[in-house]
Amino acid sequence: MSYPSVVCPSTLKGLASQVSVGSRSTKIHRVGSTSAKFVKSKALRFPIPTDPILVDAQGTTPVVWQSRQGSWAGGSICSSPAASQWFVGGSADITARGKLILVNSGLSESVADVNVWSGTSPVNSKAVSVKANSYELLGLDTLAPGESSIVIKVVSRSGRLNAFVVDERGKGLRTLGGDLVSPGVSPAKQLFIPAIPLQPKVKNAPAQQLRLLAPGDADANVSVEVISGDGRFTPVGFDNITVKKGQVMNFPLSPSLASSVYGVRINSDEPIVAGVYANVGKDFVWSSSVPALTPFTIAMTGMSPLLVFVGDDIKVELELSVAGGKKVSKSIQGNDIAFWRVPDNARNLSFIRVSANTYASALQASVNGFGSIPLLAGSVLTKSAIPTANIRVLNP
Repeated sequence: MSYPSVVCPSTLKGLASQVSVGSRSTKIHRVGSTSAKFVKSKALRFPIPTDPILVDAQGTTPVVWQSRQGSWAGGSICSSPAASQWFVGGSADITARGKLILVNSGLSESVADVNVWSGTSPVNSKAVSVKANSYELLGLDTLAPGESSIVIKVVSRSGRLNAFVVDERGKGLRTLGGDLVSPGVSPAKQLFIPAIPLQPKVKNAPAQQLRLLAPGDADANVSVEVISGDGRFTPVGFDNITVKKGQVMNFPLSPSLASSVYGVRINSDEPIVAGVYANVGKDFVWSSSVPALTPFTIAMTGMSPLLVFVGDDIKVELELSVAGGKKVSKSIQGNDIAFWRVPDNARNLSFIRVSANTYASALQASVNGFGSIPLLAGSVLTKSAIPTANIRVLNP
C-alpha cells in the first residue's frame, strides 16, 4: 500500500508560488530535472521558482498558493494524476492572460485530449503531446479565441498527467485579477459548491455569475438552492433554469444575505458541471464544486483559511497540529452550514470523522488577493496484491 506522489503546478512568469507540506522531511523532485532523486524540502513552506514539482506527500495533501504582487492571489491543492479533469472557469476573450498547464511527471510521453466548450461555438478538441518529465503551457485565448466563458475538460490518453488552470485577466497595462481554477466534480445531477464569498458593494464591479454546462445530448432543467446562515432558499428565477446542451451559460447570482459567505446546492435532471465567479474587490474567485468530505490530512503552514461546511446534519471532528508540536482537537456541528477559522500557527489539519453528505471548501485571504481551496485528498492510498506461491494451483 502506498500514496501516489502529487504534483504542484509551475509558476508562470511574474507570479510567486508557495507550497505548504506536512513535514520538513517531505521529499520533493523538480519536474524537468535530469536527476531522478527526491530531496528533502527542509521547510514546511517553500517557493516554487518556475518548474512544477513532484511531492512524495505520504497522505498529507500539500496546498499551493500563487499570487501576482499587488494584483491577485489564488490557491488549490497539489494532486495525483487523474484520468480526466473538469475546469469550470476562465475566459478566452481579449482580456484573457490565463494558461492551461499540462504536467507530465512520468518517464514516458503523455497525450492529453483538451476539450473546450464555450457560449456560442460547438465543443472543440485538440490533442496535446507532453514530453516525459516536462510540462506545456497553453494560452486560454488560443483554446476558444474570443469566447468570454469557457469550460475545459482534460482527458489523459497515456502517461502521468496533471492539468492546472490559471485564469488571469487584464486590459492594457491594468490587471483585472486572477485565480487558480480548481478542478470540479465530473458531470452529475446534484452538485455542491460550499464556499462562495459574497461580493462586496464595489463600484462598477461585475456581478457574481453561476456558470453551468450540460455536456450531454439533452438540455438540462436546473434548480439552485442557496445555503447560508440565513437558512436555505431558492432565489427568484432559479427554480427552473434551462441549460442548453453543449452551451456554457452564465446566470447572475447576487443573493441578499446577512452572511459574507454562502454555498449552493444544484439539482438537475441531466448531468451538469458548475462553478461560481465572484468579484472580491480588485481580485476575483472561482468557487468549484467538490465531492463529499472524507477523512484526510491537509498541510496548513502559512495559511489561516475560513473552513466552510454545508450539509443537512454537519458533524466533523478534526485534529490540528500547531507550531511546537501541540495537537488541538475540535468538533464542528451545525445544520445547513457551519464555519471555522484555522489559527495562524496551524501546521497540519486532519479530518478524523466526518458526517455523511457533508461538503467543504476553504477561503483564504492575503495581501494580494483572495482564493478558494477545495477540501479533498490530493492522493488516496492505493493497494496492489503481492502474488503468493501456492502448490495447489498445480496440484488441485
